[in-house]
Amino acid sequence: DKTQGENTAVTTEKTTITHSLGTANIIKNPTRVVVLDFASLETLDALGIKIIGMPKSNVPSYLQKYKDDASITDLGNLKEINFEKLNELNPDVIFMSARLQNSYPEISKIAPTVYTEIDAKDYINAIRKNFDHFGEIFDKKADTDKALKKIESKIASVNEKMKDSDKKALVILHNNGKFSAYGKGSRFGFIHDVLGVKEAVENLEVARHGQAVSNEFIQEANPDYLFIVDRSAVIDLKSTNKQEIENKLIQQTNAYKNGKIIYLNPEIWYLSGGGITSIN
Repeated sequence: DKTQGENTAVTTEKTTITHSLGTANIIKNPTRVVVLDFASLETLDALGIKIIGMPKSNVPSYLQKYKDDASITDLGNLKEINFEKLNELNPDVIFMSARLQNSYPEISKIAPTVYTEIDAKDYINAIRKNFDHFGEIFDKKADTDKALKKIESKIASVNEKMKDSDKKALVILHNNGKFSAYGKGSRFGFIHDVLGVKEAVENLEVARHGQAVSNEFIQEANPDYLFIVDRSAVIDLKSTNKQEIENKLIQQTNAYKNGKIIYLNPEIWYLSGGGITSIN
């Protein structure tokens, strides 16, 4: 049957995706799609792509339907994947991110694997590259281009507002009563690097878990905006205790006095980040 023959030809067409950990040779429009990070899942969701496996621990509430879908295999958590189950799924393609970087050699033996890297020092180009990969693999280039344009225009409007502002911000991760600070070039540096918000403290250490800081440090930095990512709220499922966070020293900052302590959604900022939903 001619049409059947043509369809088969379409499904065997391949595309080569090059990323910082290697190269993946992938069938165009793959159907057995596995995703090992939530940012990639957001983008696949926006593009209407069905998946067959994912880690189901700590799934953000806005992606809950995937956790509840019994037809999607649970592959563990963001840092520890069940390799046996992953292998059994026989995927056409696997998407993964930084939390599993060290497992890439093992994962890529199972199926062609795309590493969706977010380079904090070159955020927009990193996002563009990731979106291009999704667009290329699933023939959705028009959709990913449109999504990127929308994001870029949002960024431009925030930059416009910030360029004449002398207000300075500090981004803090709260974890079980301890604070760490993030600046330019860090995983939460988006606020400074991309949106153009000035830093209350320059040259903060760029580390995955930030620079450990005290309440005194925050008080002395005296930010006009204090952005807080509460890790405990998503990892230990403890609701944010504002009394514990906004202690006597924090209350002496301009941010507190002017009602500019902003709790960022930790599902977006800590668990996910870098996907189409998160960035928007």
